Amino acid sequence: MAGIESWPAFCRDCLTDARSDAPCPNCGSTRVLAHPELDTLTIAHMDCDAFYAAIEKRDDPSLKDRPLIVGGETRGVVSTCCYIARTYGVRSAMPMFQAKRLCPQAVILKPRHSHYSAVARQIRQMMEELTPLVEPLSLDEAYLDLSGTQRIHNRPPAKTMAALTARIEREIAITVSIGLSGNKFLAKLASELDKPRGFAVIGMAEAKSFLRDKKIGIMRGAGKVMQAQLERDGLTLVGQLQDADPRELARRYGATGLWLHRMANAQDSRPVDPGGEMKTISSETTFNTDLSRLADLESVLWRQAERVSARAKSHGLAGKTIVLKLKTSDFRLRTRSNSLEAPTQLADRIFRTALPALKREADGTRFRLLGVGLSNLAPAQGADPASLIDTEGDKRAAAERAMDKIRAKFGGEAVGKGRAFKKPRL
Repeated sequence: MAGIESWPAFCRDCLTDARSDAPCPNCGSTRVLAHPELDTLTIAHMDCDAFYAAIEKRDDPSLKDRPLIVGGETRGVVSTCCYIARTYGVRSAMPMFQAKRLCPQAVILKPRHSHYSAVARQIRQMMEELTPLVEPLSLDEAYLDLSGTQRIHNRPPAKTMAALTARIEREIAITVSIGLSGNKFLAKLASELDKPRGFAVIGMAEAKSFLRDKKIGIMRGAGKVMQAQLERDGLTLVGQLQDADPRELARRYGATGLWLHRMANAQDSRPVDPGGEMKTISSETTFNTDLSRLADLESVLWRQAERVSARAKSHGLAGKTIVLKLKTSDFRLRTRSNSLEAPTQLADRIFRTALPALKREADGTRFRLLGVGLSNLAPAQGADPASLIDTEGDKRAAAERAMDKIRAKFGGEAVGKGRAFKKPRL
């Protein structure tokens, strides 16, 4: 194979073609990206760096050099944290009390979900200007298939993605990390190699050797239970799966065994699906102290309904089934669902559909968690049709859409309904 000095390479800052072993000849940047397959790979995974925390630091520059945690209170969990806080051991989904113990000097902010959703919509629009094949995984990450876009943008997909990262930094003022490869599995792995503000490439020719000495846990579909089962059978490295007989893996582990063998050998044929892998949209919160009064629970339900609505709108989705989730003080889980005739993405309808179930459950039981979600998702076109019967509901829907326009113009917290400002009585 030709030496590294002959690999395709370009400057990530100005997009000028460069040598892999020297700074950019145009701007002097050392952020030169080089790889033998750089001009041919078309599947990208983009992940915003510490998304919630990055937005908060953007909006309040005084937080720039301080450890920041975005999440719930004492009994809540960390939604995300900045990279400074991560140096103290703080991680997403960590209980808040543990995060405070690890980093007592951290600034802690509650999430502003509607604001984050508005920013995510801006980024989504930028991605969709490059390719219609954008598959969202969450507010802050997505797959992109840039096959066939070189003739449109007059540059290979790698440069197109580098230009996108620069635009996001310039217009949104946050950073993202990119993984580029020949399939979704490898692209997502690549995006985790060089964070934050990174751009990593895994070529198809090197994929099997790259994976060989990695722990099986890096593979999608190998959860903790499966990892434990594989370890009992002496399988801990991806290379062992590469060498295994797929028929034996299928006999032991069923369809999962065949899936793991394909992934171990870098064989991922899943297309980038603009419909996404998202099956549900949900939001939940754990209370500082248990709640039992209906009025308190109702106010929490409204806030969760608003968050689910904001996420559904940001993804252009709606759902026919509304699911209420409650966890009692002794950790017993209760879920109740109700399906609508037409899908919805409106906070008011999510709230009003879940409320009767909440009223039935609020019988004096003390709850530590409440959540609400949308399932049976579909594109938002045709959602929330006008009703000949519920004219008041139509008026509330029109009011909510008007508030959405105000929020889009002036920010996510610019306007809200009165019930959003009610605080639970603890």
